[in-house]
Amino acid sequence: MNQPRLTSRRPTGPLGRFRAVWRDALALLLSLGDRRTGGQAKLIAALAVLYALSPIDLIPDGIPVLGVSDDLLIVPAVLAFAARQLPAPVLGVARSKVERLPRLWPAVVVALVVVPALLVYGLIRLLS
Repeated sequence: MNQPRLTSRRPTGPLGRFRAVWRDALALLLSLGDRRTGGQAKLIAALAVLYALSPIDLIPDGIPVLGVSDDLLIVPAVLAFAARQLPAPVLGVARSKVERLPRLWPAVVVALVVVPALLVYGLIRLLS
């Protein structure tokens, strides 16, 4: 039986590493329903999601752009760390599912740039 290839080309540069972390984070979330996924990975994933939903953050969410950036960096990094706890076959299947997902970059750009800009514009209009 062919084992899934778990190592791929090493990501180059910060953007490549960022993509690899997001890929592993999504792989972990997609593998949570698999019975072969261990309890430690599930616990770490639950804690990461709890941190993302918690109003207590390292950088308060009220600060435009920076408040959300800690969630966008810390949560995927913790999820990627937990993904390393998965058995190799589970991680391979989950990574192949992630590769088939549509690219989410346009939604991330809208969430990080357009939404805060609209909020600032609305606040300026409200105060003037």
